[in-house]
Amino acid sequence: MRKSSPKTYVPEQEVSRITGRGVQTLRNDRHLGRGIPYVKFGRSVRYSVDDIINFMELHKVDTDSC
Repeated sequence: MRKSSPKTYVPEQEVSRITGRGVQTLRNDRHLGRGIPYVKFGRSVRYSVDDIINFMELHKVDTDSC
């Protein structure tokens, strides 16, 4: 059985830097139950790098279809 590599989680400030979305926008999205999936441990909120990439891929605009 092959071992899977551990997931990498980052704080909302890093997600903001990666995606260009404001920290407050990420917080609003969490409050409204939308946006990038996240995990919460007490007050600490973390996002999986895989989930960030998937979210960005889902919102990719394909410019070759014209």
